[in-house]
Amino acid sequence: MRKLVFATNNKHKLEEARKILEGMVEVLSLSEIDCNDDIPETATTLEGNALIKARYIKEHYGYDCFADDTGLLVDALDGAPGVYSARYAGEDCNPQKNMEKLLNELNGIEYRSAAFVTCVALSLRGSEHIFMGEIAGEITKEPKGNAGFGYDPVFKPFGYDKTFAELGDDIKNQISHRAKAMEKLAQFLNNLID
Repeated sequence: MRKLVFATNNKHKLEEARKILEGMVEVLSLSEIDCNDDIPETATTLEGNALIKARYIKEHYGYDCFADDTGLLVDALDGAPGVYSARYAGEDCNPQKNMEKLLNELNGIEYRSAAFVTCVALSLRGSEHIFMGEIAGEITKEPKGNAGFGYDPVFKPFGYDKTFAELGDDIKNQISHRAKAMEKLAQFLNNLID
């Protein structure tokens, strides 16, 4: 089975990717290739950050690799936190602080539509490919649910009456931004002839 490194230190993302790509490729973690490097995400776009990570692993470790970057784009905040979603509350932030900042920024605002966008960059056999996934929804006024990670407790996808954190991983992994981008990656890998 083809092996691909997923350039992430986020164990939740790693688990999601392994479930989505199960049976197609063996997804290796950074720790499995002895990579403990802190790969800088210095780009101003999701695509740029995903490519930085995928290229880094290919250049420094020699593995075919995919990487992602995800942003939460809130309309009332002109697309913020966007590419800075993981560090929204500052360098020493955590998901809880990021959520609190987001809810504070939206305090008193009724129009709370948002979209989660994921970009997956694949570095494979000397070429690069980009796969995008998006899901629209709204930001709730308070966190709900215990599943998922990041902004999941405050993001309610359109067509559902629960947040990602209430819907749970099984449903989220079928409809989410990352699932859509990973599905495109999976279709691309499936169509390759070894």
